[in-house]
Amino acid sequence: MKSSLTLEHQICFQLYTASKELTRLYRPILEPLKLTYSQYLVMLVLWEEDHIDLKQLGERLTLDSGTLSPLIKRLTQLRYVEKIRATDDERRVLVSLTASGSALREQAEDVPVKVSGMLNIDEATYFAYMEMLIDIKSRLREFGERQG
Repeated sequence: MKSSLTLEHQICFQLYTASKELTRLYRPILEPLKLTYSQYLVMLVLWEEDHIDLKQLGERLTLDSGTLSPLIKRLTQLRYVEKIRATDDERRVLVSLTASGSALREQAEDVPVKVSGMLNIDEATYFAYMEMLIDIKSRLREFGERQG
């Protein structure tokens, strides 16, 4: 019987390397949009919910402000987003799509299809993988909450 203390038997390693490979796969697809993978994730949230509080954006993406701020800065330089102080509370910063950022959504519509095609999986397999990953994430979060 093989030891459980091998690299290939670690779920953390399998998730880590799968994530790295997936990010690498996105690179040529996102290049024409002038987006990195992390910037693409920011844009996905904004296409769902424009004019979002910077703190909420970080929570949705599970990113701290030190990681999120450079992403927003670069997206601002690309003129895809803008930062605005909230009128009801000047301490809050809102992130909003510009016209270019909104228009980019149409160009990005085929990104998920291209990724699925590169993975060579059908829709049912795609959704099965999604369910499994959501379940793993949920179990990890629940365990973390129980630990305090």
